[in-house]
Amino acid sequence: MPANQLTSADASVWVSATAAPRGRPGHTPIPRIADGFAALAGLGFGVTLALVITGETRGSLAAPGGLLIAAGRLTGFTGAYLMLVMVVLIARIPWLERAVGQDRLLHWHRRIGPWSLWLIASHVALVTFGYAQLAKVGALRQLWDFLTTYPDILAAGAAFGLLVMVGFTSIKIARRHLRYETWWIVHLYTYLALALAFAHQIVTGGSFIGHPLTRAYWIAMWLATAGSVIVFRVLRPIGRNLQRRLRVVAVQEEAPGVFSVTCSGRHLGRLAVSGGQFFQWRFLTRELWWHAHPYSLSALPRPPYLRVTVKGLGDQSRAVAQLKPGTPVFIEGPYGAFTRYARTFESVALIGAGVGITPLRALLEDLPESVQVTVVVRASTPEDIIHRDEIATLVEQRGGQFHQVIGSRHQVRMDANALRRLVPDFATSDLYVCGPKDFNESIIAAATMLGVNRDRIHLEVFSF
Repeated sequence: MPANQLTSADASVWVSATAAPRGRPGHTPIPRIADGFAALAGLGFGVTLALVITGETRGSLAAPGGLLIAAGRLTGFTGAYLMLVMVVLIARIPWLERAVGQDRLLHWHRRIGPWSLWLIASHVALVTFGYAQLAKVGALRQLWDFLTTYPDILAAGAAFGLLVMVGFTSIKIARRHLRYETWWIVHLYTYLALALAFAHQIVTGGSFIGHPLTRAYWIAMWLATAGSVIVFRVLRPIGRNLQRRLRVVAVQEEAPGVFSVTCSGRHLGRLAVSGGQFFQWRFLTRELWWHAHPYSLSALPRPPYLRVTVKGLGDQSRAVAQLKPGTPVFIEGPYGAFTRYARTFESVALIGAGVGITPLRALLEDLPESVQVTVVVRASTPEDIIHRDEIATLVEQRGGQFHQVIGSRHQVRMDANALRRLVPDFATSDLYVCGPKDFNESIIAAATMLGVNRDRIHLEVFSF
């Protein structure tokens, strides 16, 4: 079916087994990659500490302020190393993404963040007080001397200010009051902060003076980190999008405030993607080109088509409804471990609410035919169930069960009793859960109460 013949009302291509060939199956995750990354990160951390500690001398430690300066160097190197680890975790390295999943990578990134910021703040304080003792001046005078007379320290100070700003916007209460677009732009300043901070480490860092091996090691660490970001977040996506040349074909309203965007492109048969994965989507209009949002595919690719379904929450997702056919689209991915490869049993329950139903719809299509499937969707009204007819057709084709839970969460509760009734074989099933945070937490609590192990509950979180 040529792209110019696809209309917004024609959805049969997504449910018909003969309408169009499917794309390549997604790559199988390799768990050993995550173990290897953890071992490499631990080794690098140990080497970093060893090089800093062995670089100190008895004379430097015995000098006035020597212990403070040494502690400042140690906290500075440790904080900077953790910053590099944080960057690698979100560099979107495909093998690591498939092995771990972006949710877990972001969780680790957020856990490390406060430690790195406090360590770098400690570095600033300890070095300032240490050098103040050495020079026999006040701490504020010493800080002013650093900023005005030491090479590259002013840039490092600006870097520290940017990191504090990023750290503040990462606090949960601050994130709740920020639009996704604002949060995303602020976090881009992390890269600028690291670039500004690098020079002062090499030029003024006492651990590098007379230690060419330490200097070479540290430069290699930073270059490898920068290289991973440039390759996997810039060059690779640009190259692949130049090949695919995605364009919007149609926009269709699926439920109140929820729209599906169908795109067509070249060489999509080579795109290896699993149901449940997502892409970073950038619609190249004047208002939307400058930021990307994570949206899951709402169906497996049907070359030359891709489809994503979006709910109007932020500025971008609301503007999606106004997209015109022919609008260029830039995507990065696929990402995520919310796929069939996380399954451990031959029975699965797909439980979703709101726009969280969309990755479950794609996952349902991708599960092996031998898998027994129960689908449970929650909505306030029947009209709010996204892709209801498609899901019903797919469940019927594979002889599964499809339950629609209709009503407000205050009237119709998804508790342990409801879960036991809807998923009678939960004891031997994997649970895939995707929806708003409160919904996810209630399902996890109910499943845990029923004795379901946490490693059998697979979660997709729609938040930043």
